[in-house]
This record gives sequence, structure tokens and C-alpha cells, in this order.
Amino acid sequence: MFDTYDKMTTSQRRNFSDVANKLLANNFLARDKKDNRDDYYFVISYKDLFDEYFQVINYELNVDRELGYVELANNTNAPTIKFKKEESIVLLILRVLYHEKMQQTSLNDNVVISVSDIHDKYDYLEMKKKINKTDLINILRMARRYNLIESQGDITNSQTKLVIFPTILCALKTSNIEDVYRHVQKISSDGGNLDEKA
Repeated sequence: MFDTYDKMTTSQRRNFSDVANKLLANNFLARDKKDNRDDYYFVISYKDLFDEYFQVINYELNVDRELGYVELANNTNAPTIKFKKEESIVLLILRVLYHEKMQQTSLNDNVVISVSDIHDKYDYLEMKKKINKTDLINILRMARRYNLIESQGDITNSQTKLVIFPTILCALKTSNIEDVYRHVQKISSDGGNLDEKA
């Protein structure tokens, strides 16, 4: 590890530190998110060094080059964050929308929805309580901070487009979309919270 690090320029070392701290703070990098792209390719270039660095603190770096994301996973299997009920529901809805849109698009295309699609899915799922605009905006900002989505305009506008990144697959670990629907119904009915990686 130290051999590679010693051969780095001062700028590369600073970049290594910045990217490592970003991963520790946000867990994910999405290749197609503009402010992640350079960091994503830097991780690819120095993956062995990042692997060794994170192994020391019991983390694992997972890279999916096909979908274009980097995930920093905690090997203790303990969730990094416990989401509140409303946050859990919105993240699960984003996961459902990602799944649905992926059925209609190619692997090379980004999944794009509108803010209003989230409200429509709330209606479809017959949620007992609708989410208010302020809470939704705060949750979308949180999802953007964790590199799960990117807005293409003002997120206070219901017609604004949102790109959902493949990192949503890591944040909500399930291969079965029916499990996601069951999570939504359970949280909605019993007021539970969702423990996940983001």
C-alpha cells in the first residue's frame, strides 16, 4: 500500500484523501453524477490502494463498472443510518420507480422520473398519510447528498426531473421488488423505520 502511495504526486495524495473522506461520508459514488465522475474514475485507477486502506477499518469497496457505481460497505453488517418513516417510504418508492423505469429503458440510459411520480406512487400505494412538500424536499436533498439521485432543476417544482442512480440498489439491498412493496406497506402500517446502508 505504501509503495503506491509514495509514488503519488502531492495532488494525487490530496485527491485520495478527499475521495476516501467522501466515501466515508456518503457511502456511494455514481459515475453518471457530474460531481462524482472524476472521483469514480480515480477510485477505478487506484482501487487496490483504496481496498487496502478501507480493509484496515473493516470496510469493503465494491465497484460495479457495468452499472457505474462505487459502494463503501461496512463489513460489520450494521446499518450506517436509521431512516425515519417518511425517509424510508420515499427511498423505497425511489427503488420501486427505478425498477419500473429499468424495465422500459436500456442499461446505458439513466433512469429519469419527475417529482410528481413520487406523489403518484404514494397515491397508487394508498398510503395512509401523504407526505408534505417540505418533508419531501428535505428527503430528496438527503438522497442527493448520498448520491442516490440528482435533480435536473428546482426540486420544489413537481415537474422537475430526477435521475435515480444505480446506487439505490445498494442503499436498499433486495433483488425482489415484491420485498420492496412489502417494506413500504409494513412501514406505512406499523410506523417502523428502515435500517439501511446509506
